[in-house]
Amino acid sequence: MIRLQGGSAVSQLEEIEAIKQLKYRYFRCLDTKDWAGIRETLAEDATSAYDGGKYSFEGRDAIVQFLSDALGSSRVVSRHHGHHPEIELVSETAARGTWYLEDYVLFCETKLVVRGAAFYHDEYEKIDGRWRIKSTGYERTYEIVEKAGPMENLRTMFDGSSLSGGGAT
Repeated sequence: MIRLQGGSAVSQLEEIEAIKQLKYRYFRCLDTKDWAGIRETLAEDATSAYDGGKYSFEGRDAIVQFLSDALGSSRVVSRHHGHHPEIELVSETAARGTWYLEDYVLFCETKLVVRGAAFYHDEYEKIDGRWRIKSTGYERTYEIVEKAGPMENLRTMFDGSSLSGGGAT
């Protein structure tokens, strides 16, 4: 860990924990389709380069629009697990981090599943006393697209009923 001038080890660990909480919130908001919450995790001038830059956007509004267009339907269910963070404080107001991502996205209309893993590379900026994501993006280590199994019993928090018309109520 880099020791910033005047900062105690405890205060630096508190900053790192705040950044971890920020990224955890980003993933939770992504999977619960909380677009206002996602917005709060990003700096206004944030940039993204998802899937090795295949999906690149400039500005918080453009990033949120892309994410809500891609994952916003109640017929798209996702799980993003970010773990093993490596966070480096660069200054009092800047940091960078690498996260391991495991994701699972179910597209109910097409009955396709995308599973994979990637490494997120982020930059963070402390704005008005709160950490925000300044840039984010990932590079895949692998991705599998396959047909989903039966969905008769699938239920989600988004519509309160089985997505395929059967199952428990």
